[in-house]
Amino acid sequence: MNYQEATRWLYSLKNRGTKFGIDRMALFAEALGLPGHAFPSILVAGSNGKGSTSAMLEAIYRAHGLRTGLYTSPHLVRLGERVQVDRVPLANADIVAYVEELRPVAERIALEAPDDYPSFFEFMTAMAFLEFQRRAVDIAIIEVGLGGRLDATNILTPRLSVITSISLEHTAILGDTLQKIAAEKGGIINPGVPVALGLLPAEANDTLHEIARERGAQVYEVKDRFAFTGDYASFPDTKLAGPHQRANAGLALLASEILRPPCPGAPSRALLTATAANIPSVHPESRNIALAALNNVDWAARWQSFPLPSGRRLIIDAAHNAECAAAIDPLLAQLVRDTGRAPLVITGVLGMERARPLLAMLAKHAAAFWLVRPEQDRACDFEEMESCIPENFTGSITRTTLDALFPAPGECAPGGDGDTIVVAGSVYLAGEVLGRFLPGGVPSESYLQDSLPGKAASPRTN
Repeated sequence: MNYQEATRWLYSLKNRGTKFGIDRMALFAEALGLPGHAFPSILVAGSNGKGSTSAMLEAIYRAHGLRTGLYTSPHLVRLGERVQVDRVPLANADIVAYVEELRPVAERIALEAPDDYPSFFEFMTAMAFLEFQRRAVDIAIIEVGLGGRLDATNILTPRLSVITSISLEHTAILGDTLQKIAAEKGGIINPGVPVALGLLPAEANDTLHEIARERGAQVYEVKDRFAFTGDYASFPDTKLAGPHQRANAGLALLASEILRPPCPGAPSRALLTATAANIPSVHPESRNIALAALNNVDWAARWQSFPLPSGRRLIIDAAHNAECAAAIDPLLAQLVRDTGRAPLVITGVLGMERARPLLAMLAKHAAAFWLVRPEQDRACDFEEMESCIPENFTGSITRTTLDALFPAPGECAPGGDGDTIVVAGSVYLAGEVLGRFLPGGVPSESYLQDSLPGKAASPRTN
């Protein structure tokens, strides 16, 4: 196989649809020798913020001299971004080698039960676990996919569980109330394993406390650790922009104080789990290392800025739902104050549930809209997006394509001198644009994404 053949085959797995549950992944892992048992891990679930929090955690542990594994989804530009060791993405050649290794294992499993043939996401999860085992990582940060209770990553028994946020999302799958969604996310809470909670709605918080109490898991809350009273002044600074990122930074710092990296100069690389409900004091040098890591963390497409000719600026953000809209609302307001002009907005959204609150918020700040459709089956039509823009919006609304807006690598057509162009609306849209601004321009592999449970993929073109 070459890389194109390997990824084409992985893509074909999506046409099988996705079977929600962990039994199939458990069977696959067992056939591979249970590689997930070979390294300590942290599971990170949540409606939003789990990618940023995972990146912050990885940065903290790596800054302490540990070899880190990081597993996230979806990818932005290249498939290998999902599996990283010390923040180096899995190489194309390694993806090919893993496909060739794992495919016969999957076929042997399917001989007995065709429905147990692993999915696209389960193949990627298996690659991650094997890579982390073979590279002997000291700690693996594992971002949970959809939900938690029935997610493929939940075959692990982590040293710590982290839940970043709970909001109404994927309600047809996870449930139509915050309590139901919290119960699904809370499925990653293991007996006797501590759990760190972000800033959560009261009803979701209560549900997670109940689950933790039933399973004998100690709960630590970021609001208690940083005496949260409504503003974010007490939370640590971070390189990533926005008050919501300071909340994520506080949660990452809290998590690293529960599952502690070795102090500088310690003879062992072993991790120590705090045992007291009130976390004992942390070694000052270790805390300084963690704070410095938060101020140096990189996580793409989170209010990421690129300079353009004529004093213009491009900002790419992966905001894609109501909670994300609330998070970047103050950033857009500050942008207008700083520049004295409204930004030009490029957007494309997956699903009306997300489009309504996001486009309503963007319209408060935008001078004009360019509407595009990300390379995803669930992308809203132009008519659907236009219906979500308030009738009192006075700027222009243009239907277009990314090729027209970004005609060559590093080029952006819209805007005049000093304008700011903001891309927001979908993680997949952010990735498709980001690839055009990486050195040399990197073709997007946005088509290599996960299908929703029970939904087969079908390629389409804009």
